[in-house]
Amino acid sequence: MCPTGGQVRFSKRRCLYAHETTNGVTRQPIVSTPPFTLPSFAKINWSLRVLGRREDGYHEVRTLLQTVSLQDELSFAGRETPDIGLSCNDPEIPLDERNLIVRAANALRDHFEVRAGASIHLEKRIPAKGGLGGASSNAAVALLGLTRLWNVPASLDDLQGIGACLGADVPFFFIGGCALATGTGTDIEAVGDRHKYLLIVTPTATVATINAYAALRAPALTTSREVSILSSSRAAADLELSHLYLPQNDFEKVIFASEPEIERAKEALIKVGAGSSLLAGSGSSVFGIFESKEEQARAIREMEAETGWRVFPAVTVSRDEYLRALGTCIVTLSRSEKGSRTEQSET
Repeated sequence: MCPTGGQVRFSKRRCLYAHETTNGVTRQPIVSTPPFTLPSFAKINWSLRVLGRREDGYHEVRTLLQTVSLQDELSFAGRETPDIGLSCNDPEIPLDERNLIVRAANALRDHFEVRAGASIHLEKRIPAKGGLGGASSNAAVALLGLTRLWNVPASLDDLQGIGACLGADVPFFFIGGCALATGTGTDIEAVGDRHKYLLIVTPTATVATINAYAALRAPALTTSREVSILSSSRAAADLELSHLYLPQNDFEKVIFASEPEIERAKEALIKVGAGSSLLAGSGSSVFGIFESKEEQARAIREMEAETGWRVFPAVTVSRDEYLRALGTCIVTLSRSEKGSRTEQSET
């Protein structure tokens, strides 16, 4: 069991870039992969329901996640020293273990006994603490990028297991598109994609996820009732998946009460023509849905008049588009997964 409450399902295999010792002399591996850059997409929640608090202290959720075109970029390069060097264009972003990129890199190194280093540059565009999954997306892409850079023989299950221990949203970013997340958010099931024009607005107010959950005061799922509550909730999710597309976020009430500016941003989106508007995740951003690019463009001009608000035009990113954008990393991962299955069949 990992810290996010999800199950970890992966096996330990030695990486080709683990250090080697010959005649008592340890040789650091040389990474020959040329530098490369990957997109790290944001997400929104079409709906987010918190079903209750589990015995382990985590919350049971049911949420419909969607990747969107707003994105950071992560650039990867080999490093002569066996450490992780992270840089970022945003001076407010921490560059140590507080950053999920560094934690993801160290988790991958530890699990596969990698001794090679890496230089990673984060070009940050997704607002921090905006409820848009920026840190989780960065962690997933860091795992994918470093798997390629270091030639790690990792499968999708390996990376999803490591990712689930870093954050509840991380496993979603290995598949992208639209997906139903249940449990603590780490149980992911792909569903049909939707194409929509969006306007994402991040006001000056900030919200920490841990504070949002604390303010929610979700009822406990007691041992005697938990199985029936969760089984009926999941059955409802299967039977009424279309209802999850209806905009609803259980965090709105508590976050709007503590930060009225965020509610005002939601109302502003409706006023400029959004068909619907919703809080994004458990953070400070809201998004509006528009039927056409022209309607979106008109809304941008009106919303940009609001001083201090960050406004991002975006579109939904389908699963096929998402996987194509990650390109070689996904292909390499697929090959590694097939290879690991062959190894298992031969043992």
